[in-house]
Amino acid sequence: MTGGWGTLGQYLISLCVLVPVAIWRVYKGQQIGLRHWLCGLLLGSGAIFYANSFLVTEVIRALVFFYLAPLWASLIEVVFLKRRLKWSRVGTVALALAGVWVAVGLEVGIPLPIYLGDWFGLIAGVLITAGAARTEIERPEGIFPLLFMVIIFGLIAAICQYPLLDEAIGKIPSIQSVLSSLPLLLGISLLFVLPTTAIIFWSPPKIGTGVFGILILSELVVGVISAALLTDEAFGWPQVLGTAMILSAGVLEVVANTRSNRLVPLTLD
Repeated sequence: MTGGWGTLGQYLISLCVLVPVAIWRVYKGQQIGLRHWLCGLLLGSGAIFYANSFLVTEVIRALVFFYLAPLWASLIEVVFLKRRLKWSRVGTVALALAGVWVAVGLEVGIPLPIYLGDWFGLIAGVLITAGAARTEIERPEGIFPLLFMVIIFGLIAAICQYPLLDEAIGKIPSIQSVLSSLPLLLGISLLFVLPTTAIIFWSPPKIGTGVFGILILSELVVGVISAALLTDEAFGWPQVLGTAMILSAGVLEVVANTRSNRLVPLTLD
């Protein structure tokens, strides 16, 4: 089973798990997320663009273009959320992006999109940060409504991308291939896709889009380290220095954000 079909299978299994819960919530008169369809569209399609970017470009290039996300997150906060850009944010974004470039971008050079996967990674970063900003505006109540919309629109995006990626995704897998891959797909869907999707996309209203854009770089740190442990990927001084810079940017951003929240004067309405 190819990676593209594996992604589709994970989202399909996740949807099958969530649909009974959605039916029960409708029966109980509770929301299932239809009012948050735009959040689901942006976040779900962004996740699929990112997943499929690895099929049509080099892994390093996909990572570099996607992890321009902190830049888009800060721009979205200033332009759409009307927040003042602080110098501390400028510093942490610069440190984070420099860490990305040192860790995985030295081979890429100046990040200019060339391949289709480069554009997919770039679009994914924009969509996910835009979706994070939208969740700040809409502030969905509870995790399920947002998660349900993200999975639905992620599955729709995966299906819509198939004609464009038919060669990279490959032919429809046989029943035998599906059955042999099913235990792994079930495990990934239930233990990884659903929990991490819920936590990651639930967090922006709690921490802010800009902080979210920097903290998701922790995935890159885990990816670089796990690639070195599980494969033959190199882990030398660029990876050590780059991941240290990314982690430092995340810590500094959280500290600066916490401090600024404490310094906000109290007002009486």
